[in-house]
Amino acid sequence: MISSACRTALRAATRTTVSRAVPRAAATAALRATASATAMTMPQRRGIQTLDFGGTKEVVYERSDYPREKLHQVLGKDVLAVVGYGTQGRAQSLNARDNGLNVIVGVREGGHSWKLAQEDGWVPGKTLVDIDTACQRGTIVMNLLSDAGQKEAWPAMQKHITKGKTLYFSHGFGVVYKDQTGIVPPKDVDVILAAPKGSGTTVRSLFLEGRGINASIAVFQDVSGEAKERAVAMGIAVGAGYIYETTFEKEVYSDLTGERGSLMGAIQGIFRAQYEVLRANGHSPSEAFNETVEEATQSLYPLIAANGMDWMYANCSTTAQRGALDWAPKFYQATKPVFEDLYRSVKTGEETRRTLDLNSRSDYREGLAKELAEIADSEMWRAGQTVRKLRPENAK
Repeated sequence: MISSACRTALRAATRTTVSRAVPRAAATAALRATASATAMTMPQRRGIQTLDFGGTKEVVYERSDYPREKLHQVLGKDVLAVVGYGTQGRAQSLNARDNGLNVIVGVREGGHSWKLAQEDGWVPGKTLVDIDTACQRGTIVMNLLSDAGQKEAWPAMQKHITKGKTLYFSHGFGVVYKDQTGIVPPKDVDVILAAPKGSGTTVRSLFLEGRGINASIAVFQDVSGEAKERAVAMGIAVGAGYIYETTFEKEVYSDLTGERGSLMGAIQGIFRAQYEVLRANGHSPSEAFNETVEEATQSLYPLIAANGMDWMYANCSTTAQRGALDWAPKFYQATKPVFEDLYRSVKTGEETRRTLDLNSRSDYREGLAKELAEIADSEMWRAGQTVRKLRPENAK
């Protein structure tokens, strides 16, 4: 149980500025207008910074370093061809369009993504075209297909990646694991990366709120001498609030490790283990879920996000503090070997071989639906459905 001080800190850390009484459509419109106005009027407050990250100096680029006017200086003559309309393709194309850039979307005509793009205001034959046409017309070809989709589409795309163009990715997967994907960019084009650190849904929502997500940028090939500046400008254009530098290799190694580890895979594993231990010892589903998931996501994680782990500890009871400090080293010792094995699997390409194999199968979506249903139908997450309904904001 968290202390009253912890709850007070939580309220302060997570206070929102948009009233829940505002209808969703009206709120979205207001946020969009705010984001657009912010993009047009934000002054350049300071120069590009070098900041200290735990004792290591790194260059950081902020949205204020690339206001709308500068974005248009760097990218105003380009045609941004977004290939793919999944969560990243959709978010990045809409954000770039809202920033006033010339954007077209390339997807398979008549498919689900084509229909969704039409609903978002892309015009067939003009700003909504097939992939082949998008690659022909684009001067910055943004390859935002899935990793498996990039492998499949590359043979048809590569003939349109001609001298002077820029090839853009949001993930280093295709280029780094070229022995598995076959993606080898031509030598006479810039190859850049801007990788938002979150789902496309979050990339879009934070942009509409006028905030922006953190992102990394990298340059694989710099033929023009301007690749880094274009990478940073693209990162801001598609919704980044601040940007740090990396390489294609480090981006994909850290990204794949994070997804399988503390961002997604490890969380499900740890939640499940604790929940099952509590249930095996007679605790009710509601109690087990609240003490495993709900308190973490609703009370403690927001405090970590606001000011760090030590601050969260400091704002909880002395009993909770003592227990956490005593047991953290044990979990560290238990999990570090797993993370080391995971990183090795990523770096050697074992993970990507499995990903490409499974995600390329014709029955992949059916298999995925079955795996997700197993999670959704488990007692823990069925209990979670009931718990979420009891949150005050969800009360009818």
